[in-house]
Amino acid sequence: MTQGAAAVLTLEAWNRCWAELGASTTPASVHAELVSRYSEPHRAYHTLQHLQECLALRAELATRCESPAEIDIALWFHDAIYEPARNDNEARSAGWLDTVAAQAGLARDVRDRLNALVMVTRHSAMPATPDEAVLVDIDLAILGAPPERFAEYEVQVRQEYRWVPEWLYRRKRREILAGFLDRETIYSTPECRQRFEDQARRNLAQSVAALG
Repeated sequence: MTQGAAAVLTLEAWNRCWAELGASTTPASVHAELVSRYSEPHRAYHTLQHLQECLALRAELATRCESPAEIDIALWFHDAIYEPARNDNEARSAGWLDTVAAQAGLARDVRDRLNALVMVTRHSAMPATPDEAVLVDIDLAILGAPPERFAEYEVQVRQEYRWVPEWLYRRKRREILAGFLDRETIYSTPECRQRFEDQARRNLAQSVAALG
């Protein structure tokens, strides 16, 4: 990770986001807790590497964002709680964010938007706002990564589900990846479609074929 890339993870960058949202207090201690969460030993993909990649891409898409700070804070929390065997990680992460945001004095409408931004990363529904579209595209950018990074990602995801039998993992993983391939478009924003769509389809098609 380069020094410039790591800058998006600093306490200074974190504090700046809360200041831009008009927080009455800055939850500085939560920053350290989140860094600790993203460093948990059972994680292989949902780590600080993933968070850094997301935040760096968000900065590149700044002109597409209505509230860059809201997206950044939502990205910090979107995988804050991550237990592969559970299916409520996003809801629990969103709940934690709402508690922190309320303590920081953010208004109810801002907190509602933050909640929606985290929950849309379940990828079970289409984004409802421009900022949700940006965040979803950022979260899915890994699918359109260069082949070597995508291959690393696939290994990392398997490590997180190391307890799942190989035959079951291959079947479920194939279903998930094929679901993205079946979409008319994987990405919602023009920038991400142009940058990632073609590579994502190549990556996904190769992976689906390999999974049998």
